[in-house]
Amino acid sequence: MTIKAFIFDLDGVLTDTAEYHYRGWKRLADELEIPFSREDNESLRGIQRRASLMLILKGRTFPEEQIQEMMERKNLYYLEFIREISPRDVLPGARELLEEIRAAGLKSALGSASKNAPEVIQRLGIENLLDAVSDGQSVEQQKPAPDIFLHAAAQLKLSRAECIVVEDATAGVEAAKAGGFRCVGLGPRERVDGADVIYPSLANVHLSDLISKLEFNVKDMNFPK
Repeated sequence: MTIKAFIFDLDGVLTDTAEYHYRGWKRLADELEIPFSREDNESLRGIQRRASLMLILKGRTFPEEQIQEMMERKNLYYLEFIREISPRDVLPGARELLEEIRAAGLKSALGSASKNAPEVIQRLGIENLLDAVSDGQSVEQQKPAPDIFLHAAAQLKLSRAECIVVEDATAGVEAAKAGGFRCVGLGPRERVDGADVIYPSLANVHLSDLISKLEFNVKDMNFPK
């Protein structure tokens, strides 16, 4: 079926807020006197806030009220840090691809587990290039469940076969495939191997080339020899 839209994850695809998430979790972990490294932070990629906290706690138990307070505290730290985000933080190639999609008469949507996605895309200055936003507030089940992408497709009034998901996380690729979407994976092969097409990033990725690769389902693109 003809491609009519692209659904983009946010973190690691359109911008890199991983550093801000790391700083927020690190601050909380330090306050709890729990070791937390950048390597630990990588395991949180694409995972919602509560599941991330459970991984950080590593089996430590706390009352539900305290769990809720920890999640809110981390979010407040994150919101403090993302005030630094500006249009210059759009990842290379992302704005250009969004503009090519718009110029071609296709649609774009956001499909992100982040509950702060609307503020982030506003600070990035790309809200006018997105026709729909599905975020952590939009559905109950987060990735690797496909709900966020199904919600985005419904907002666009398109079928899953007409939408391509662009993801950089294992959980996001799994969610796309579980929902019946074709998927473009960004990043290391071991992280996004389930995607239909794989690129290191969106840098120098153009719409015509992307659609061509999707039609032929070529997985290994632009990786250094």
